[in-house]
Amino acid sequence: MAARIRDYLGSNAVQSALGQPAQAPPFAAADEIPLIEAALSRRTVLTTAGIAGALAAATVIADVTGAFGRGGGGDSPFGEPFPGTHHNDNTQSGNDPNSGIKTLTSEAPLPAQFSATLPIPKQLQPTRQTSDTDYYDIVQSAATAEILPGLKTPIWGYNGTFPGPTIVQNPGRNVVVTHRNNLPVPTVVHLHGGAIPHDSDGYPTDFVLPAASYGDFPAMPAMGDMPAMTDPQAVVTRQTRDYTYPTPPRAATLWYHDHRMDFTGASVHRGLAGFHLAHDAEEQELPLPQGSRDVPLMIVDRAFAADGSFRYPALDPAMRSTPGVDRDAGNGVMGDVILVNGAPWPAMKVDAARYRFRILNASNARTYQLALDDSTGFTQIGTDQGLLAAPQQLDAIALSPAQRFDVVIDFSRHRVGDRITLTNQLGSDSTGVVMRFEVARTATDTSSVPATLSTVDPIDPSSSVATRTMTFHRAGTDWEINGRVFDPTYSEADVRAGSTEVWTVTSDFHHPFHVHNATMQVVSRDGQDPGPYDRGWKDTVFLNKGEKVRIAIRFSDYKGRYVFHCHNLEHEDMGMMANFTIN
Repeated sequence: MAARIRDYLGSNAVQSALGQPAQAPPFAAADEIPLIEAALSRRTVLTTAGIAGALAAATVIADVTGAFGRGGGGDSPFGEPFPGTHHNDNTQSGNDPNSGIKTLTSEAPLPAQFSATLPIPKQLQPTRQTSDTDYYDIVQSAATAEILPGLKTPIWGYNGTFPGPTIVQNPGRNVVVTHRNNLPVPTVVHLHGGAIPHDSDGYPTDFVLPAASYGDFPAMPAMGDMPAMTDPQAVVTRQTRDYTYPTPPRAATLWYHDHRMDFTGASVHRGLAGFHLAHDAEEQELPLPQGSRDVPLMIVDRAFAADGSFRYPALDPAMRSTPGVDRDAGNGVMGDVILVNGAPWPAMKVDAARYRFRILNASNARTYQLALDDSTGFTQIGTDQGLLAAPQQLDAIALSPAQRFDVVIDFSRHRVGDRITLTNQLGSDSTGVVMRFEVARTATDTSSVPATLSTVDPIDPSSSVATRTMTFHRAGTDWEINGRVFDPTYSEADVRAGSTEVWTVTSDFHHPFHVHNATMQVVSRDGQDPGPYDRGWKDTVFLNKGEKVRIAIRFSDYKGRYVFHCHNLEHEDMGMMANFTIN
């Protein structure tokens, strides 16, 4: 089948280049679901247009908002705290990781802050179990949620909820999740941070198609100056797919979300995201807070239309054929309402005891700098890929999209009745506040934070088997890596399974850099030592505008085709993604 597709695409590429009509595919076996074919790939366009034309196109840089260009990062890299002052969301300050990104304004009446109670996502129970594997079922479906009082917000949710249910993966257990797509468009599920076989990683064109009644969908529709194209290697299923997640190498706060090609931003914005918490024996032996005092917090920002629906500036609200957002949202989409676990500026009643909070920034584009208004700060115990070697005290924590911080807050130092507000020092007005904790009662607390948490061996950069440079920049309406928009037929790097490489990543805007099926350690920022937010094993590293960050990347033993990309979801959808192949 793959060979026939390649032959068909090759012949049609030649015919299109000659101005001749493309031929229909001469195949359609009952067990093979062909995607709608497009004759020209981006590589074919460059070939037929000529080298000069390609170079000319690559040199066109459209600075739409005045936020581009090197040097904007200032003297303070992302590893250091940002200035702890509130400022306008749309500021052009070079140090502000949200500069140049427009904030949408809600049209619906908004509730008083702290009037909602913090919801906790339900833990999903397995439908069956074997000696080493837990099996789960999830249905992706449309639903409504009362996020704003008196209004119904249409959402797309895993099991119809936003956030989706939490999957807990216990030590030594494999997990298989069967996803059923009851939505009107294709979906793809990615377990963010997982070490996963390639056929379960959620490659962007590995669609789970909706019911046949919804029609056909192109793998990669045309967008802006990018032509439509197909992916001959895509593994496509109809309505259901089993995703297999082997026992992870260490405990970590992971999360799963939609990863459909060109439409990730819109899909996640509608609600397709949930927690996946992986445990191991090392973590379970520690006296950290647990049970009801181990709390996941998914932080997002949204804006609401007058009828309560999410405002999102999609070019195609039906998400069928035209990807992308309005031009003035090309730098990313932010909203003026902060939601935690799906509730606006919620309040949580707590014991006068220690709590562990697994904080996830699941926003499309917004970066936060979180702080407590009582100035007590946080004890950080973990990051994207699990526990730190030792705890560290932080007055504030900065999270770019997709990053996680695992922290302990000790409420025992407060009296019953005290209120502590979690603030966002990178926001103002409605985005300057996140949620509130209310100390409701005294309690017995046997938890503690030990001086040693885990073994985290630093990577010696000199032990890397290769060094590479990845340049993230904008060209016209496209977001590119090394001068290319995403092409599923091109591999930017061929790496050896289990190896370590050092990549230097440069940026002309604010980009959260995420690599699938790998873990990372920050080596340096602009030649300086990593900052306090860079410690531990990461899967997402923030690059501020104008920064050059050296990152040691350790690749999984699983072989196959994977991607790395910017986790500003609008950037990802507009081409800022690339393949790498593990051999």
